Amino acid sequence: MKIEDKLNELKIILPEAKAPVGSYVATKISGNLLFISGQISMNENGDLIKGKVGKDLNTEQGYDAAKRCGLSLVAQAKEACGGDLSKIKSCVKLTGFVNSTEDFIEQPKVINGASDIISLIFGDAGMHTRAAVSTNSLPLGVSVEVDAIFELN
Repeated sequence: MKIEDKLNELKIILPEAKAPVGSYVATKISGNLLFISGQISMNENGDLIKGKVGKDLNTEQGYDAAKRCGLSLVAQAKEACGGDLSKIKSCVKLTGFVNSTEDFIEQPKVINGASDIISLIFGDAGMHTRAAVSTNSLPLGVSVEVDAIFELN
């Protein structure tokens, strides 16, 4: 099944691929690898999902924030591939950062939000390696940030 058909079947609307706000690029292709800069947690309306997981958000809310990061990664991948997600061969790696309290220990459960949506959209090609780490702060006070490496056909 084509990725676009899968998105339609799942009733997934990708967010707009946002331009970077700093001195970097959103995506970079090197050889057959597509590197995607960290995507921060934003809701369907484009509002930032902010706060510390373990204090302001619970694990489930953090999972949802990470899922939104995953959708932004797919939107950036689509943009980098000229609108053609069939150019994606596989997701190689995700790195997820969780803005959390010092005693919070469920980072993997939070970053599963991004992992699950990538795997749902791309199927077996969406299975990836991953790191899920905690941090005391993220840009603009967001709750989650996730970056990715994809392999291209």
